[in-house]
Amino acid sequence: MEITLDNVCKDYGEKRVLDDISFSLGKADIVALVGPNGSGKSTLIKIIAGVHSQTSGSIGIDGTDIRKIDPIELAKCIGYVPQHFTYTLYSTVFETVLLGRRQHIKWSVSDEELSRVQHSLEALEMEHMAGSYMDQLSGGERQKVFIARALAQDPKLFLFDEPTSALDIRYQIEVMETMREITWERGAGMIIAVHDLNLAYRYADTVVVLHGGKMAGYGKPQEILTPECIRKVYGVDAFVIENEQGKFLVPFRAGSAP
Repeated sequence: MEITLDNVCKDYGEKRVLDDISFSLGKADIVALVGPNGSGKSTLIKIIAGVHSQTSGSIGIDGTDIRKIDPIELAKCIGYVPQHFTYTLYSTVFETVLLGRRQHIKWSVSDEELSRVQHSLEALEMEHMAGSYMDQLSGGERQKVFIARALAQDPKLFLFDEPTSALDIRYQIEVMETMREITWERGAGMIIAVHDLNLAYRYADTVVVLHGGKMAGYGKPQEILTPECIRKVYGVDAFVIENEQGKFLVPFRAGSAP
């Protein structure tokens, strides 16, 4: 599945929060949206997910305008994990993940549906928590539950808004490695908004740098996330180190405001 954004703009009243956003996403690609707070990452994710509509421009899925796709069919195609999620306190982890299959279930829950939930929990090493109630979990554990719910949905496109923000370093890496493997195995695309530039550097095929609602960079992480770009967009001095594990960004000083 190919996703194409063409000159997407979003206004809230007289304020333009996204201006002329254009990029494309192919099969098994990961696109990372990076940029400071308030740069428009979450808004863009919500527009692609169909939560909000753009003011102008178009978003196409395999050449079809997203606004012309039946909402139920669109929900089957897109697995969306928002930055702030709601849940029922007294539902179990298994029940919460099963909700990811709600667009596919017609009359009753089949063995296949239950199996998909089980496999999604296993992918995130949460099968032992299937019977736990959501209000018993930590913030990071709940975040992993909602990622598992998106996996159970088996979409063609994953939309993640800061999916690792409540996770410690180990689980950030585990989740990103799991998602990288899943995009390869399923041929699914992913658009992910992240603050950690090194996660984008390591796992993304392409980065879109947003600054003040506009695109300040678009391309391969190693080519776009340069010290010059970081200084311009974030107002931070940084340098790149390279070893046998790859390249890494190291911020070391707050510079002048961008």
